[in-house]
Amino acid sequence: MTSPIPSSPAMGDEASQAAYIPADVPLTVAIAGARWTVWDGAVRLILFAAFVLVVLTFPDFGITHDEEVQAIYGEKLLSWYLSGFADRSAFNYLDLFWYGGLFDLVAAILNKVSPFGYYETRHLLGGLVGVGGLFLAWRLGRLAGGPRAGMLATVLLAMTPAYIGHSFNNPKDVPFAVGMLWALYALARVVIELPRPRTRTVAWFGVALGVALSIRVGALLIIGYLGLAVLAHFGLRLRMAGWDRTRRQVGALTPRMLGALALAWAVIALFWPWAVQDPLNPVRALSHFSRYDIDIESMFAGRLVPATNLPALYLPGYLAVTLPEAVLVGFAALAGGLALRRRRPDEDGRVVALTLLAALFPIAFFIVFRPTAYDGLRHFLFVIPPIAVLSALGLERLWAWAESRSRKAGRAFAALLLGAAVIQGTLIARLHPDEYIYYNALVGGVRGAASGWELDYWSNSMHEATDRLADAVLLENGGKPPARPVKVDICGNGLSASYFFPRWMVETQSLADADYIICFTQADCWQTWRGRPVAEITRFGALLSVVKDRRGLPDPGRE
Repeated sequence: MTSPIPSSPAMGDEASQAAYIPADVPLTVAIAGARWTVWDGAVRLILFAAFVLVVLTFPDFGITHDEEVQAIYGEKLLSWYLSGFADRSAFNYLDLFWYGGLFDLVAAILNKVSPFGYYETRHLLGGLVGVGGLFLAWRLGRLAGGPRAGMLATVLLAMTPAYIGHSFNNPKDVPFAVGMLWALYALARVVIELPRPRTRTVAWFGVALGVALSIRVGALLIIGYLGLAVLAHFGLRLRMAGWDRTRRQVGALTPRMLGALALAWAVIALFWPWAVQDPLNPVRALSHFSRYDIDIESMFAGRLVPATNLPALYLPGYLAVTLPEAVLVGFAALAGGLALRRRRPDEDGRVVALTLLAALFPIAFFIVFRPTAYDGLRHFLFVIPPIAVLSALGLERLWAWAESRSRKAGRAFAALLLGAAVIQGTLIARLHPDEYIYYNALVGGVRGAASGWELDYWSNSMHEATDRLADAVLLENGGKPPARPVKVDICGNGLSASYFFPRWMVETQSLADADYIICFTQADCWQTWRGRPVAEITRFGALLSVVKDRRGLPDPGRE
């Protein structure tokens, strides 16, 4: 291709007892000098399975509306480096210079050596970033509530379709969510080691903060969380240690944390060079997004609402109906436990408090200030991993309570969790590769959400629609390509379909000239453009995309 970016143009008694492992039994295995619990081993198996699934499924995903411009932005950033900093086009390309370019720059570099297609490479990278988020959820959950809580956090995040579905072809929101989770975990390690965190811990915090900021400036929230954690720590120590000792400890900590911020700044300079050309540029970016004016409407509970004037319950509502039921139950259990001041002995209250802050503050901020948002909850996907960790802590408490009643009750609860995971995994498999349209039973699943909530707003299903059209044309021609090019009109993002066209299929901008049309159902063209139905892409009865045969129609076909 001429351009680097394609564009539009039965067990015995002994075994049964071994399978029952209460949380307070320190069952460990020594491997290479390290001690692993059974729960840690389970997580390693889950992460390996997730890696394999990413490698097997990344070609299945479609191209979303933002991917082309994000890919161009990455190429422009790479060109800035390769040109010896002469090509500055990345710094005035659309509005993307307001964003960090870490993911897109790495993707552009990988595409120079990847054996896969251009967007397939980006999807593989995105899927692997998603697996990285599962690893970080394990580490944070383990830090907060022990090995079993870490395992539960990994499973819950992996069973959350909003996270999994976006991982492959959302180049901003899931990378940002993973960056924020890394920064949160690193910050938790810093807080645990206060008042004198180790140099390595501080350095990792600086790198993680820089990575998150190199995707979105909203990662400045982490600095606020750091400030609150330090104030809380030294506020408590002041009463116990006195002013002089506390002052000395603050004085020793300050240069360490300034060093972390300097390290973060260095990472930003590498992946978001526009931000460091003027120290106020990140502040300008934050101001820009806080008042972002865009003429878009989003579907919420059966009505269209403007992106710039959303109801206060928009974000809490979307979280309530798109998070799996197990996540909601776990979160409710944790909230009830906190209200009753019940906690597990192995929970670290500092980490739990920090994770609560990371999960709830952005939601509270939205309710009060109602910033611009659209496309469901995708702009707030970064709250899902800490919610999953908190939910894991809640389920861990419920599991421990069941075990305290009897061994049989503990086994029953474990079986219930396993059954929930199997059911959720089956739902995800049936949705694939449109996992991100998932809704829970509160609104009747995907079918119940079809008329009142956002579904395939990014045209992901048009990949499958294109493949179905190509199969239909080949079948009509006895398995051979047609003698002349097949002209296809596209209602939706053109690249979402045309990238997957075989060589004998071309895109046309003229409806009257089109042999077929491919429409996604977020726009009304699928109803107003006539034609004989060739294929319908559905999930659980919800229509996502339509292919129609327009051959023989005497007019453009509008009704």
